[in-house]
Order: sequence, then C-alpha cells, then structure tokens
Amino acid sequence: MGIGKRLEYLMKSRNTNANELAQKIGVRASTIYSLIQRDSNRMDINLIIKIAHALGVTADELLSEDLVDESPKTLAAHFDGKDYTPEELEEIRKYAEFVRSRREE
Repeated sequence: MGIGKRLEYLMKSRNTNANELAQKIGVRASTIYSLIQRDSNRMDINLIIKIAHALGVTADELLSEDLVDESPKTLAAHFDGKDYTPEELEEIRKYAEFVRSRREE
C-alpha cells in the first residue's frame, strides 16, 4: 500500500478532502488527487512534512504501513427460518460456537 491510500484514509478520518488539504498546504488540488491516484511510495520529503503537519500526524505516521487497517470491524449475520431448515439453522449455530471457541483457546 502506498502513500496515496494512507493519505486518503487520513483525510477521511479527519473529515477533510483534497481541495481543503491542498489549500491548507499551498499546493494545487490536482497534486493531492495525483498522489492518491498513483498510490506511490515516493513523494517529496517537503510535501510529506507539509501534509503530515496539516493532518496532525508525524511524517513517520503518514508513511507507516500500519496506519490503514482495512479489515472489517463488524461482521453480522441474521439467520431465521425463512431461508433455512431447522436442521440447517442448528448447524449454523454450532459452527458459530465452534468459531468462537477457537478464539477463546
């Protein structure tokens, strides 16, 4: 994952957009859009520092591979008798218990 994806994540988490960020750091919005689109791992160090400062993070945080966690936070499922037989629902319940028990070991 490149800087563009991390930049996009940070902007979303701070409720800002490329136009606002560009104005804040004195570059064209097309520069920010280009960084996001290319998702490169290369960027001018001065631009990295300006962006990081504007977003309230360090340059290290902006460059960190650990910044963006794309794994789902919640997974929910609802099973009722409309689509499954009682036997299938019981099998689903048992499988869910099995998955949960592996986590608790």
